[in-house]
Amino acid sequence: MFGSDIGIDLGTANILVYVRGKGVVIHEPSVVAMEVSTGHIRAIGEEARQMIGRTPGNIRAIRPLSDGVIADYEITEQILRYFIDKATGKRRLFRPRVVICVPSGVTSVEKRAVLEAASRAAAKEVYLISEPMAAAIGCGLDIAAPTANMIVDIGGGTTDIAVISLGGEVVAESLRIGGDHFEEAIIRHIKREYNLAIGERTAEEIKIQIGSAYPHTDKHMTVRGRDLVSGLPCTIELSSGDIYAAIDEPILAIVENIKKVLEITPPELAADIVNSGMVLTGGGALLDGLVPLLEEATRVPVHLADDPLTCVARGTGQVLNSLDKLKSGVILASNNVR
Repeated sequence: MFGSDIGIDLGTANILVYVRGKGVVIHEPSVVAMEVSTGHIRAIGEEARQMIGRTPGNIRAIRPLSDGVIADYEITEQILRYFIDKATGKRRLFRPRVVICVPSGVTSVEKRAVLEAASRAAAKEVYLISEPMAAAIGCGLDIAAPTANMIVDIGGGTTDIAVISLGGEVVAESLRIGGDHFEEAIIRHIKREYNLAIGERTAEEIKIQIGSAYPHTDKHMTVRGRDLVSGLPCTIELSSGDIYAAIDEPILAIVENIKKVLEITPPELAADIVNSGMVLTGGGALLDGLVPLLEEATRVPVHLADDPLTCVARGTGQVLNSLDKLKSGVILASNNVR
């Protein structure tokens, strides 16, 4: 009733909300189902995700966040208002302070769009923090230490790579490639090789079940879709080798950018990384075979964070607990609304 400080992982694929004292209370897809003619929102979150590929002509399921930033300002504002109300309750005396994660490569215009959307969605004070910084805090790394911590956060729309030392990002790279691009690559590959049309939800299931970033796996899955020649329903058998070939290009882009960050890291910090390794967070980090692939490509130890899906959200929660003590380098921007 008196309001709660909350942290929001504003992801392209999922939105996670952390409430101080309670932990992660919301983990839902960042999807909205709306009526095309009126613009009226019919559903938000998991209920809207269930409608993807199944809606009639007058209803469209959309993602208002693209590549980790706001693509549709008005709908994002309504989503934020919906999740803030759901997390803290509509009957509250005070508006909450909110910490929101954004990709490290966002522009000043994109930062302002997030700040304004959150302010209009009932937040009293809004603070932005980069996703790799929040991920590092969330998985328990000591970001204030004079040693290097390397984070690779693979989300739905972006991959953020950062080397953190003394409370700041020494080197950072934000790549507009993530889990959604793996699914798009799977859809294209199956269409090209098998003349079969599949939807986003099927592609996501394929990625989770038999997706692999490393060639030495052998899993199989039966996939149903629409034959592009006959137009009739069709069933095919896919192997993990098929999916490895499909997602090879976006995986290679991520690997090359990780190597690029390592190449421009100062020598003393690079030596620390060789000893301590890099930490993978985000939903994309769960892709089978990614850890051995990165270890082979970079010759650096790779560790998968505990519960990588919630690392960023948990990091925002810890930032909320010590907002007044944090160095200015941790907070990207703020918009204090009185």
